[in-house]
Amino acid sequence: MIEMSLAEVAEVTGGRLHRATGTERVAGVEFDSRTVGPGGLFLALPGERADGHAFAAAAVAAGAVAVLAAREVDAPAVLVPPAEPRGLAAPNPLGNSYLAATDPDGSGAAVLAALARLAAHNVAVLSRAGLTVVGVTGSSGKTSTKDLLAAILAPLGPTVAPPGSFNNELGLPWTALRADTGTRHLVLELSARGRGHIAALCHVAQPRIGVVLNVGRAHLGEFGSPEAIAAAKGELVEALPADGVAVLNADDPAVAAMATRTRAAVVTVGRSPDATVRAEDLTLAAGRPRFRLVAPQGSAEVALRLVGAHHVGNALSAAAVALECGATPDGVAAALSAAGPASRWRMEVVDRADGVTVVNDAYNANPESMRAALQALAALGSGTRRTWAVLGRIAELGDASATAHAEVAATAAELGVDHLVTVGPTEYGRGRAVADVAAALDLLRAELEPGDVVLVKASRAVGLDRLADALVQEREPVA
Repeated sequence: MIEMSLAEVAEVTGGRLHRATGTERVAGVEFDSRTVGPGGLFLALPGERADGHAFAAAAVAAGAVAVLAAREVDAPAVLVPPAEPRGLAAPNPLGNSYLAATDPDGSGAAVLAALARLAAHNVAVLSRAGLTVVGVTGSSGKTSTKDLLAAILAPLGPTVAPPGSFNNELGLPWTALRADTGTRHLVLELSARGRGHIAALCHVAQPRIGVVLNVGRAHLGEFGSPEAIAAAKGELVEALPADGVAVLNADDPAVAAMATRTRAAVVTVGRSPDATVRAEDLTLAAGRPRFRLVAPQGSAEVALRLVGAHHVGNALSAAAVALECGATPDGVAAALSAAGPASRWRMEVVDRADGVTVVNDAYNANPESMRAALQALAALGSGTRRTWAVLGRIAELGDASATAHAEVAATAAELGVDHLVTVGPTEYGRGRAVADVAAALDLLRAELEPGDVVLVKASRAVGLDRLADALVQEREPVA
């Protein structure tokens, strides 16, 4: 973040100084009192287990300059008035769940609103100095694409991107405040659980380049319909400036239709022969895609290290952004071919010493990402290795839940997956059902053979990452 005095922070956020002179210098923000350091501004946010206001003094003792708070604390602070939570509720960036229930007095909403104003100020100042802001959204693939973008933009200049899936009202402004005067590219991931969420995030940090990957059925129970999901995702392209660029997936009709919703230039990507940036001659080698990247600037051969054909669209989207930022096709191809998995629990492939391959894709799930993961599993098996799909429930599907789970089970059968194991209460209707992670681990330990490939995937709340970690490390799962 650009260095500011505490008085300037108070002015930007609409707060007042408390036990501070205002001359203190602020150079960053943190919401975890254990990670805040010298020059940091600690965010006093309520959480499920504790209220950040209670850690104000500890944060300052650890080196924080001051605290951004909604009520008086025993430390130097900028105080912003509590407000009725409205619009977007307070989020938990690690779980990507909204925590309005833990914010009864509106203190979290007030601190988040102040944080948003601070981030918007930071981005506006840096954008005038040449910062390029890139926003990425979609029902699936956001984090993988964000990671690819960070890898291929870095050779063009210092690049800031969020760790993991920091993509909501806390994670996005926190990331935006990581950009400083030396940053050339700021890559942001934008999530939504309702209409207006993405528009609000774009108000915090307006992208010049916006990427929409796909419109699937993630959070269908909250949105109500695929059309509502498309409307929400399209808020990103609506927020782009006239001199901006919208990167749209030509292979997804709902995304391609967003071209009429933006005043920015449109670049299409995909396997379609009409796509501006496209993949030709696609093949899979041990589940890893190889293709020829074709763009108006030229062509180059790409060999991804990532597993799954679904990563081709992610790679093309990242390539289109990099080309817009001045990269060459050869440079893009080299960076894409060198990039490995950067965020945990997303198609992590580990070969055990006994010859068993574990594919940990347990971060989250929706029907489309389930299908993509099963296709990757089948490609890894290649008809010569036994394949296991260990699946848990897909959450937030509403009335479409039973149909969607049945579709996933049918896909596993169509692809020839040898063993389907379902964990916990599910609606798959096929496979061997086990009660929990421990039971799944017992089954797999008893029946896995050298050469087998095991996919582990479910919605985040199911906790199948514990199963995948136990399989990889051959230990008991952590509760």
